[in-house]
Parts: sequence; C-alpha cells; structure tokens
Amino acid sequence: MIVGGGFAGLYSAQGLADAPVRITLIDRENHHLFQPMLYQVATAALSPSNIASPIRSVLSRQANVEVLMGEVARVHLDERAVTMADGSSAGYDYLILAPGARHSYFGRDEWELLAPGLKSLEDAEEIRRRVLLSFERAERETDPVKRHAHLTFVVVGGGPTGVEVAGALAEIRRHALRRDFRRIDPRDATVMLLEGGPRLLPSYPPELSERAKTELRRLGVEVREQTMVTEIRPGLIQASGWTIPTQTVVWAAGNVGSPLLQTLGTPLDRSGRAIVEPDCSVPGHPEVFVLGDAAAFNDKHLGMLPGICPVAIQMGQYTARTIRGDLAGRPRRPFSYWDKGQLAVIGRGHAVADIWKLHFGGFLAWLLWVFVHIFFLIGFRNRVLVMLQWAWSYFNWERGARLITWPWSGQPGEPAGRRSGPYGGITGRTGEHLLPGRGERAGSETGVPAA
Repeated sequence: MIVGGGFAGLYSAQGLADAPVRITLIDRENHHLFQPMLYQVATAALSPSNIASPIRSVLSRQANVEVLMGEVARVHLDERAVTMADGSSAGYDYLILAPGARHSYFGRDEWELLAPGLKSLEDAEEIRRRVLLSFERAERETDPVKRHAHLTFVVVGGGPTGVEVAGALAEIRRHALRRDFRRIDPRDATVMLLEGGPRLLPSYPPELSERAKTELRRLGVEVREQTMVTEIRPGLIQASGWTIPTQTVVWAAGNVGSPLLQTLGTPLDRSGRAIVEPDCSVPGHPEVFVLGDAAAFNDKHLGMLPGICPVAIQMGQYTARTIRGDLAGRPRRPFSYWDKGQLAVIGRGHAVADIWKLHFGGFLAWLLWVFVHIFFLIGFRNRVLVMLQWAWSYFNWERGARLITWPWSGQPGEPAGRRSGPYGGITGRTGEHLLPGRGERAGSETGVPAA
C-alpha cells in the first residue's frame, strides 16, 4: 500500500512495475502535482493542468497497480492496516507513507485564512484569485489609502518559494498588467519579502543569498531580513514592530508534517516529521516506510535532508529496490542521497544555482532551471505546453492564465451565491468560516492535506 501520489509515492510504484506484488495507491486527490512550479500557477504564468496529471493516467499501463481516491485517517502498525476517513479499512504487507507536508504557522493556525500557503492547486488558484482581485479592487477604489493597501503584496518567508513568488509578483506589476487598467498604474504596486532569519535562501551559500537579494531589489521588491511576523489581521500585517497595511499576504515561512504521522506512535521531530531508520523505515517496523516531506532522515554526510522533490524521488526509487531485495532475500542497504545541487529562480532570465562546488547565477542558471523542471514534469503533453507558454511569455511578457475563476455577485471579490467572510474565506450557511477553495473547517484535521 502506498499513501500519497506525490514524487515519492509515484516513483515507488513505478519502481515496482515488474515486481511480483500487488500495489494499492491511495491519494485524497486524483492527480500528481509538480509542486516546484505551483508558484507559476499562483502568479498566472501557467494553468493548473500544465503542472498536474491524473494519477490513474500516469499508472494506467502498470497492471499491478490499483489507484483509489480517498483519505487515510489512521495507521494501525500492529494490525498492519489503515483506516480511511469514511470508516473503511484495508490491510497491507508493506506500507509506504508519503503524505507530504502542510503549512506551519508556528501555533497561529488562524493566520491560514489571511495568508494562504502554497501546497496544492487549490492554494495556487486562491493566491492567484487574491492577487488579481487586489488589482481589480484598486481600480475601483477612490480612497488612496485603501488603494495603497490593495496594491501592497507581502510574501512571508525568504526560502526558494518566497523568493520565486516575490520575483514573479514584481514582474506581474511591472510588465504583465501595465496596460490593462485605466485608473491605476500596476507599476505603483509594492511587493515586500519578509524573512525572519539573517539572509534569504538560508540553505544556499551566502554569496548566492546576497545575489538573490540584489536581483530582487533590481526588480523592485522590498526585501527585509531579520523581520519576524508577530500578527496578521484583516487588512494588515505586523512584523518586528512595523505595521504594513495590506490585503494580500502569501505564506512561505514553514512546513509541518501531515497529521497522519501522529497516528504511527513513533518519534517525530519538531516539524512533525517521522524520524526514520537508515533504510527509511520507522523504528521497529521494517515493513513501514516514510518518505519525502514526511520523513526526518539524518544523512551522515549531509545532515537532515530537506523536503525537496529530488530527495522524495530518490527515496521512492530506493524503497522500490529495497522491497524487491526483501522478496529476493537480499540484505538491506542504507539509503544514501546523491545531492545534485539546488536551483532557485528569481524572475525572468535570472536564477541562482548551487551545484556541487559551483555557485553561480544569471541567465545560465535560469536556463538550467528551465530544463531541469521541464525534464521532471510528468507527461509529454505537459512538457510541450509549458515550453511553448514559457517561450511566449519570455518574448512578450504575457501571463496567459490571468483568470478569476469564481463568478461574481456584483461586489468585488464576492462569488455568486456565496458570502465573503471577514478574513477573505467563505462562509457556509451556518456562518462557519471555511478554508478558501475548500469545503472544510479551518483548523480541523480535515482542512489540511493528509494523503
């Protein structure tokens, strides 16, 4: 049984294609998502279908795989069984847990309604909707103070996601929207990037962090380091004693493991990830593997491995080999991660690259980023479409996915038949606040991706 159709789960399944096993893959979504390019959906560069593929379609030719759409609510290690959210249960011989991670608000979960993160297509579409609606509201606003708040965009977190989102937002206001409005000039919009630590991209060498900051400032992004967010309320954000009037906040400051991991009863790290053995299994249960963002794996050479897609891919491939080895009676070898480097894009034609001992940035790093991401996209159709859209966007600065998908009821930001809550979410008939783009209560376990 494989829980999660992300990189770790998918590569595990594909690695067992010709093994004498039956595979059940369970995911709460019906699609595999290429998360490193979610920010391009959030900033209207790509459509959701460009970076996602139906899991059934990806595995349709693999006869030993059954795909089920559902949510695993609990794991029973002693019984070798899982319980689904609908109350049904299923047994397993081997269990591969790759449920991913969700946003961490460091104990302030109520901020999620005000500052959505970027983990799913729904998150990306919600951020895109908020960004585009802010320009629309500013076009109709006559009060200059309120207009300024609509045209102020704050990104919290200076890791790769935060840097990429901030750079993309800066380009939207400078180029993609500059001719679209009559009462406002989108170039007057403010994009701010707040980082609580001493520098951006903390996992990169210091010289690349400085280069990223210089490039962001060239794009017009206000970068503020050592700035801790202390409060987010409707219409404002407070950070290090500074109050910023804004209607649009994007959260990219932290992750926490899926709540499903808490049902294992095994040790978790501070981020809620399962602490795993050298073979990626949980202590005392060699038949249960935890992979990808959900795993706290301490490499003897590299330290704690980050939750990035290369780690998940290699873990998935390794686990498939390990299971095949078990069936053949071979002893297990510990997992060893091959670090191929890391890349972060900063706007059009510029990126930074940390590859082995090579640290460089600029157009060459951006080209490398483009080809690496195209290579890892699932499906030939997606690769072709993304290449064509990027080429078109590169030469004319257009962003072709600038769609506000919810129907209007006559007021800016209000979808027909629904009523906007004070935090930008949606209220149900009973007045409960729901997560944007979802049908679940904020703060409940069902309101976060578990599988």
